[in-house]
Amino acid sequence: MKHVTTNCPSCGGPVQFQTGSSLVTICEFCHTAVGRSDRDIKDYGKVAEVGDPASGLARGIEGQFNGKPFTIVGRVRYRHSAGGSWDEWYLAFPGERWGWLAEAQGKFSLTMQRRLPRSSRLPDFESIELGQTVSVKGVELTVREKGVAIAEAAEGELPWAFHPGVEHHFVDLYGHEKSVATFEYGDGSQDAQQSAFLGSEVTLKQLQIDLGSLDPDAGKVAVGALQLNCPHCGGPLALRAPDETLRVACPNCTSMLEAKNGKLSLFQTLHQKKVKPLIPLGSEGEFGGVRYVVIGFMQRYAKYAGRIYPWTEYLMYNRETGFRWLVCNQGHWSLVGPVDKPPGSVSDQVYYGGETFRIYDRGTAYVRYVLGEFYWKVSVGDNVSTSDYIAPPRMLSYERSGHGRNQEITISEGHYITPEELEQKFNLSDLPRPWGVGTIQPRPQPGWQFWLAWMGFLFYLFFAYVVIGAGKADGWLFFYAIVAVTLIPGLVIAYLHNFEVRRWSDSDYSPYASDD
Repeated sequence: MKHVTTNCPSCGGPVQFQTGSSLVTICEFCHTAVGRSDRDIKDYGKVAEVGDPASGLARGIEGQFNGKPFTIVGRVRYRHSAGGSWDEWYLAFPGERWGWLAEAQGKFSLTMQRRLPRSSRLPDFESIELGQTVSVKGVELTVREKGVAIAEAAEGELPWAFHPGVEHHFVDLYGHEKSVATFEYGDGSQDAQQSAFLGSEVTLKQLQIDLGSLDPDAGKVAVGALQLNCPHCGGPLALRAPDETLRVACPNCTSMLEAKNGKLSLFQTLHQKKVKPLIPLGSEGEFGGVRYVVIGFMQRYAKYAGRIYPWTEYLMYNRETGFRWLVCNQGHWSLVGPVDKPPGSVSDQVYYGGETFRIYDRGTAYVRYVLGEFYWKVSVGDNVSTSDYIAPPRMLSYERSGHGRNQEITISEGHYITPEELEQKFNLSDLPRPWGVGTIQPRPQPGWQFWLAWMGFLFYLFFAYVVIGAGKADGWLFFYAIVAVTLIPGLVIAYLHNFEVRRWSDSDYSPYASDD
């Protein structure tokens, strides 16, 4: 198709199809989705305005991928039944080629459509299961999400026949070397057009995107927070991630609020007893050279054999890298982030990152208390199925959740971190010290100095008995001395064994079950 300048069929304002292969453009005056065919112009309906993205991306920004230049010409915002949303940017490459750049929670993935043979169809949508392995163009990928999303807002030019409010059935997959894929099933009907998109996770730096190419202020990270008032109690509260936040638990009255485009509305009055987080909301700390701000706090628990096992979680946010968690269980802390490639086959053992992780626990995790901001529509009483695998000081956690017609499996990796480290990072004092043995607490290591000292004592005893005493020393005294010196490493080994037994004491999968 050629470049076209015409009038909006809704308001009569001028609209342009500047990209030769675009099929829809959004009217700048009345936000109508204007479609074109070989013969005429069509009105596909009104669309909502898209808010500013967290990344600072915008139409007109240019970049390069694999040596090929591109220009960002359009965007669609999708929302699924869990309330979460993501942006899909459309990149126009030379030769009427298109790229789909997805932006969600501080991460980007660039995919391109792969043509399916006429005789080939994607796996049946209903038959696909979370964790299933699928081969696409010779690449092994694992299903991590399937569901139904609504295209609720758009801007610019789009390479497909966008209709506002239409449902899209999709499956998201990921693999090694940051490879990703999306299967599109249209509206889910038998005759719907199917499409496969294959690509990889990328960074804006890899795409050579200059956020200041259009506006000197574009892409700059906002300082501070959006100051608002609770619509229920009128108390002040701050949104520190307004572009990503969907639910807010007011710190003054603990009411649950809906957040949309920086505006708050009452969702639910919780009447929950106030809990004071050990790390205050708004605290900032640096992890791996990235500065995060604590924006949310929740209490969760699991039930087993009539007992409640509670823990707390702190949600941290950085505009460029997304979200991380700090998890506290009986004074033991871990820093948790997303896994960007699928671990090996999941059974009682999982191989990941050069280590074998053993199953520690399977169960259901419930939300008991919430405070602050969250990037999904969290509610007290929400629950997910969990599986935890450990290779101290690391843990792999699987969470399977379902919201309406959406199903998702989230895999995260946790690393043990001490209270002393957290105090230093957040400039805190008097964090409670842990008791008992933590699930992924590193086992004490005697070190080579200990074993060298022990061997030195043994050598000294033999030397004293054989050389200095010339064999005339009391043999029984020498025997008792050998026993006493040998007893020390024996006690250390027994302590280390007991340490591991206590680590697994709350697990049904303890390899030391007979020792409990």
